Order: sequence, then C-alpha cells, then structure tokens
Amino acid sequence: MRSALTAPLTALAAIVLLAACGTTEAPVAEQAPSGGTTPSAAPVTVTDSRGKQITLDRPATRVVTLEWAETEMVASLGVMPVGAADVAGYGVWNTSVKLDPSVKDVGNRQEPSVDSISALQPDLVVMEAVRDSALVTQLESFVPVLVTEGSDATGNLARMREDLDMIATALGKTAEAGKVLAEFDAALAEGKQKIAAAGAAGSPFVMADGWKQGSTISIRLFGKGSLVSDVATELGLKNAWTGKVDEMWGLGTTDVEGLTTLKDPAIRFFYNASDGDDVFADGLAGNAIWKSLPFVEKAQVTKLPNGIWTFGGPLSSRQYADALVKAYAG
Repeated sequence: MRSALTAPLTALAAIVLLAACGTTEAPVAEQAPSGGTTPSAAPVTVTDSRGKQITLDRPATRVVTLEWAETEMVASLGVMPVGAADVAGYGVWNTSVKLDPSVKDVGNRQEPSVDSISALQPDLVVMEAVRDSALVTQLESFVPVLVTEGSDATGNLARMREDLDMIATALGKTAEAGKVLAEFDAALAEGKQKIAAAGAAGSPFVMADGWKQGSTISIRLFGKGSLVSDVATELGLKNAWTGKVDEMWGLGTTDVEGLTTLKDPAIRFFYNASDGDDVFADGLAGNAIWKSLPFVEKAQVTKLPNGIWTFGGPLSSRQYADALVKAYAG
C-alpha cells in the first residue's frame, strides 16, 4: 500500500517520490469471492412469461421464491433465497438443493404473506404464472416480480430450460445456468446409454402419486407432456398411460379400477410418496384389483426415493432420471 503523505505534493513530485520509494506498483485488483464470480453491477433486463420486461439496476441478490421449483432453481445457481414459500414442505418434497437455515418462510405456496415478503426487503420475487394475478399486483407495488411459466405440457423440458435461463439472467448467473443444464444433458445421455445397454430401451412405464380421502383413494397419473414423462422419454422409455391429461401439467386422475387398462406385463409402475402417506403400499395393500394388476403381480412397482420433486428444475429432474436408470439398469 502507498503511505499517506503529510504535505500536499504536485503530481510530478508525487511521481518522483513514489519512484524513489519503490512503490510504483499498480493497486491490487479486487478479488472475487471464493464462492464464485462477482455479479456485474450493470442493469439487467429480462422478459418473463407474461411478456413483461423486468429491468433491475443490478442482478438480484435478495430473492424471494414462491414455488418449490423456483426455489430450487435460484438455489442451484448459487443464490440462496432470503425467503421462500413453505420452507418445511420444500425440505420434505425437494432434496435437490438444501436451503440454509437463514431462509425465512413467507407462508404457504397457495397464499403467501405479502407482509412477510415485504419485511425481507427483496430486490426480486420469483413466482409461477398459475398463481393469483391479484398477488402479482400487490407485490409489484414494492418489488419487481418475475413470473415463470411453471409448466407447459406441450414441451415441459424446453419450458424448464427457459424458466431457468430467465431466472439466471435476472440473477446474473447465466454461466452457472449453462453448467447446470450441460450436466443435466450429460446425465440424460449417459442414462439413456445404460438403459439401452440393459436391453430396456422402449420399455413402458407409468408414473403416479396418490392420496386417500376417507375410504376413497385417488390416483394421479403423470401422462405424456408432464415434466417427468418428458425426462423418461429422453431416457428412451415409453409412457404407457394414454388416458386424458390436462394441457398445463400433463396430469390425469383415476381410481384403482382405472389402472386395469394397463395390461402390458412389461410395465413398471413408479410412484412418489415423500410425506410418508403411502397409499400404494398401505392403502391398496388388501385391494384385490390392485393385487391383480400385472405390474403388481410381477413386483414391478417402485417407490421413488423421498424428496424427488416431480415438478422441479434440472436437479430434481436429474434425481428422477437417476431413479429410473437404477430401476432398469441397476
């Protein structure tokens, strides 16, 4: 460092004095934090799913997320949210990226607390398009809001990539997003090779979750167009559920009788029950129809590991892909 001078000097005298003292080195450049690159302080502009341009003075660092997929995406890019909706639920259903204890809960995903969000003084809120538009209006009175598509059964993998890239632009983390997606693509390619090598290419699968209300068990099928179906298709598998599904999520609902259309003995049945309420192992254990289904008779029913969020981002989708590869290729 240069020593402080006790008397004013002309520019020329200062140069002579510094040269004489051997202190003509340029000042040391500021180093980036060890955790990653220093975000640019330049303004960023991003167009969200509404077609609205969001301009920030600088990349967002204090971010509140109102859906678990967006919470995962933000954290996967190296930015820990300051607040998130249903933090406890996220910890149960999404284990792809662990949240710091510092992340504040801002209420449930269906009705987050505007006051809790405001108290965190965020510079950006990230939420999905399916949420109440009145909430967007409330939030935009004090903070920029980035609205993601969230789901689109016409192309959910492409949509997921677009959502991640959009969020990354707002956070100044486009390089990190590129790395996340490259690793995801590599995992899919490797998984597809393993499944093919095991002779399982083109194998039929079904993915579901379910719940019990009184004595009635409802089963939700992830049909073609759902995110997890798109992931499985990329691995070379074939979705065996051809029933009606909605246009946004690719989901359809049936009961145990509705599963009798699944007659192919090669079908593997996968399901999710991260909260411990396992209607397939417990609720249907004594059900004669369930026990007669080919995939049940052949013990081709697989419960996903807890904490794989079937509506998540690239890291959750990679967890899901890994579970499928393990089931088919060991």
